[in-house]
Order: sequence, then C-alpha cells, then structure tokens
Amino acid sequence: MSPRPQHSATDYLQPQTLAQVQGVELRARHIVEGLMTGMHRSPHFGYSVEFAQHRPYTSGDDLRHLDWKVFGRTDKLYLKQYQQETNLDLMLLVDASGSMSYGTTFGTSKNVWRKFDHATAIAAALSYIALQQQDRAGLIVFADRMMEFVRPSNARGQWRSIVKALSTHPVEQPTQMGRVFDEVLGKLTHRTLIVVLSDLFEESSALGAALARLHHRRHDVMLMQTLDKAELTFPFVNPQRLLGLENEGKIDLDPKALREAYLQELNAHIRAIQSEARKYRYDHVLIDTTSEVGPPLSHFLAKRTARLKRA
Repeated sequence: MSPRPQHSATDYLQPQTLAQVQGVELRARHIVEGLMTGMHRSPHFGYSVEFAQHRPYTSGDDLRHLDWKVFGRTDKLYLKQYQQETNLDLMLLVDASGSMSYGTTFGTSKNVWRKFDHATAIAAALSYIALQQQDRAGLIVFADRMMEFVRPSNARGQWRSIVKALSTHPVEQPTQMGRVFDEVLGKLTHRTLIVVLSDLFEESSALGAALARLHHRRHDVMLMQTLDKAELTFPFVNPQRLLGLENEGKIDLDPKALREAYLQELNAHIRAIQSEARKYRYDHVLIDTTSEVGPPLSHFLAKRTARLKRA
C-alpha cells in the first residue's frame, strides 16, 4: 500500500488553480429548486424578483397582486406573475474506498498523490466555484457507506467545513454505490447537482441502477472518473507483486502477459460507464490524476455550460 501522504489544504486548492477556474460557471442541467436568491432562474412562478407575465384572475387568488392599471384599461382582472431567482444545490460525493489510495509521486515530493487527493482537490475547487456564485455546496465522503456528511450551505465558513471533512483517509473497503446513493437520496430535499468523484470500480449495471434512482428524483449528475496514469496505460514491465487495496490480498503477475487483456477490460469498463451515463443524459469525464486540476476542470465546465445554454 502507498505510504500515507501528508497534504494540506493549500495542496488541494492552490492559487494557480483558483486563477484557472476563476469566472467558470457551474450550472445544473435541470433548473433546480432553491431556498435563497442566487443566479439561477427557477421554473416556478412567484411574486418576487422579476416580472414575467400576466395571467387572468381566478377565484381565490391573492388580490394584492392584481394589476389595477390593466383593470383600468380593459375592465378585466389580471395578476402580475414574477419569476423567482433560486440557488443551485451542489452535492459533492468523494470516494474514499481502498482503491482510491493508489497514486504516484506528488511533483518533486516523496509524498504520494493518490486518486483520493486528486478527487479532493477537484471537490475543493468545485465547492469554491459554487460558493462564489452564492450557491449552496455540500459534501459526502463515502466508501461502502457514508463516512462524512456536510449539509449544503452557502454560509460563511462552509468551504472550511468541506475541506476539513475531506481530510478523511481512504479505508480498506470496497465501493457500494447503490447503498450510498440510497443514503444520499435520504439527505436531499431539493433537486440537486450531484458530482461523483470516484474511480468507479463498480459493476456498470449496479451503477446504472443507482443512476436510475437519481434520475427518477430529477437530480442532475456529473460522473468524474478519477484514474491514475499507471492505471490508464499499465506501463509495468518487470514481474510484480500487487497488493489489493480493498482486502483482496496479494498476487504475483507478469505485466507483459497481462497488459493487452487488462487494457481491453479497462476500456470496456469505461465505455460501459459512459453508456450508463448517456441513458440519463448525465455527464461523464475521465480524469487523469497525474494532470493539473485547474485547466481540465475549467475546460470541461466551460464546454458543459455552453452546451446547457444552447439547450
């Protein structure tokens, strides 16, 4: 197993990353219901913020919202309708199962930059973007169950609460996405943009069933599949003794003999995950954890926002 790294909050959200994501907009595919005034237009008409249209008066309507000028011109009763501005609810799900402990060296440091560290850095950046938009951000750290829960909020100090919860270390347990998503659904009271940061080493059919439940509740989802470059390319040459990070034990193998079959299996799994995401028009992005955080994240969010605006 990789040695336990010693990273601080400044590693997870460095100044250059802040500069790279500055001005990037975070949007949900479905306009969401919110609790406070923010930058997102609600589909629900109310009596505040911005005039939208008139509608005929019906018995029982609040007379305070009658447009008396229209009544004076037409002798007909019409109500003013306004469009409410709402907040985006962002819920970050960060995988802390055993496989997320895998990683390579962190720059010139002897510390290890794990998949979990990269997922944490992205979660910190996304929560920063959401809070800068005056939106609400929350966090769940999970493995086979929920380990940490930070309720969505845009209160002062929320980002510190999220970073503190992200100081969790991965545990030697497998991912159980279905169970975790059921727990998540029990915590959400509004339609939410859910961002899953995980290597997604789970059967694609089980993940698909979990996504179906989220879709039924009309949540939006972004799957950010975080994999180390060594997992993506399998560069090993010499005979290796590998240790399973989720209590699978040790195994001796010849990488040269397995490389082609391994890459075929991995790529087939990634395609299956992508297929499950497409069924519900959810986003899937593959993250190389040896790359920088800011530029790929900024590029992905900019493309996603442009696509949603066109839609």
